[in-house]
Amino acid sequence: MRKKRAPAGERKRIPMAVRKRTPMGVRWQMALGFGIFALVTVTLLWIFQIFLLRPFYRGIKTSEAKKISAAVVRQLDGDNLASTAHELCARTGVSLYVGDELGKTLIGYQYLFRESMIYSLSRQERVQFFEQVNLLGGEYSRIFQSRTPIQDGSQILLYAVTLRTPQNNYRMVVVEAEITPLNSTVETLLVQLICLTLVLLPLGAVLAAYIPRRIARPLTEINESAKRLGQGDYSVRFAQRGAKEVSELAQTLNFAAGELSKTDSLRRELLANVSHDLRTPLTMIKGYAEVMRDLPGENTPENVQTIIDEAGRLNDLVNDLLDLSRLQAGVIQLETARFNLTESIREILSRYDRLADYSFPFQAEEDVYVVADQLKISQVVYNLVNNAVNYAGEDKTVSLRQELREGRVRVFVTDTGEGIPADKLQDIWDRYYKVDREHRRTQVGTGLGLSIVKNVLDMHGGAYGVISQVGKGSTFWFELEAAPPEAQLPPG
Repeated sequence: MRKKRAPAGERKRIPMAVRKRTPMGVRWQMALGFGIFALVTVTLLWIFQIFLLRPFYRGIKTSEAKKISAAVVRQLDGDNLASTAHELCARTGVSLYVGDELGKTLIGYQYLFRESMIYSLSRQERVQFFEQVNLLGGEYSRIFQSRTPIQDGSQILLYAVTLRTPQNNYRMVVVEAEITPLNSTVETLLVQLICLTLVLLPLGAVLAAYIPRRIARPLTEINESAKRLGQGDYSVRFAQRGAKEVSELAQTLNFAAGELSKTDSLRRELLANVSHDLRTPLTMIKGYAEVMRDLPGENTPENVQTIIDEAGRLNDLVNDLLDLSRLQAGVIQLETARFNLTESIREILSRYDRLADYSFPFQAEEDVYVVADQLKISQVVYNLVNNAVNYAGEDKTVSLRQELREGRVRVFVTDTGEGIPADKLQDIWDRYYKVDREHRRTQVGTGLGLSIVKNVLDMHGGAYGVISQVGKGSTFWFELEAAPPEAQLPPG
């Protein structure tokens, strides 16, 4: 039975995928920040200079009247009351009145006002005003409109306090200050703010367009170059310009690009070396095995030994790769124990005696003990000796020397080969590096031995290094902390 097709209006809608919001770029963020800053600055200028100017002005005048009143109050029972009051009035231009509860005037100074609010009151009215201030808690403040025609539009701030002095005298201190009309001031500020707004907003727009562009352009270029670097273009270079931090970032990325290029080159070389070292013994094993299979009488001990030797080379190569991977992954745990390092070196060198035409002289004044992983330290000695054998000179001599200095033992392994150029001494410890770029049969290996030495000694906290001169051979050394012969391992 055929299903009926749903009407177009009733079809199920497939929800659209939620798009990931793209963050705003640095340039637009800075431009927006400049715009907001300019707008907020102009707005605050309008608010403070136009709308809040009068309240601020009145607040300042009120605070000034309170300070003058407090200064007079401190001198009410003193001999300097008159001089203090006169100085304050002359300096600030206020009117001052000091009287008692009976309305009697003790001190009075009038400045600027032809008609004072307090002095226009009769004595009886001043008594009533005294009582009114007392009822308000001893403090009174109010702004009056001036009734003097000359000061049309001006206002008068009246501030009064009542109190009892230490000599039990009741006093009232009244300060009157003129509040000048601000209409002309506001109009002046209004014109200035309009001009300032017309200048500041366009200037902010220009700065918002220019400065972010100047700062963001180097970042954009770095971003584009970083994309190329991420795609494997290690030849890319980052322009070191712009701000100090941006220039330092470009310098760091240039260093990273150089190191990545170097690592990639060494990785390719490792693959070539490993491929060569794997293919050579495999080819010989296959060739000798086919000869032994196809030709009667070729199943000789010599041919079998050749197959065994080549299989051993393959085994050594694979073991080196595995050991280095485990060391760098940190999965190998040290099994430390106290052992005779000098005797261990002698045993290792005794196994090299079967190498024809090679000699391995070893100088040691005394036997030295160390606390370390004996197997791993033996691996260090093996790799250094093997490296010296591969690059030994015509005399085919690899010399070893042991020295004990200030509680540390140092072992030297010296060959008389071609030596290492000074500019390559820092690279030989790299896991991919191989000084001999031309792969020769007499110098086998993948450049992993010295990297294994480095990782093992780093795990032991030991030191290592090389001294070499082109044409005069190389001396590799490593150093460990020596243990006294009578030292015992800690329990457990």
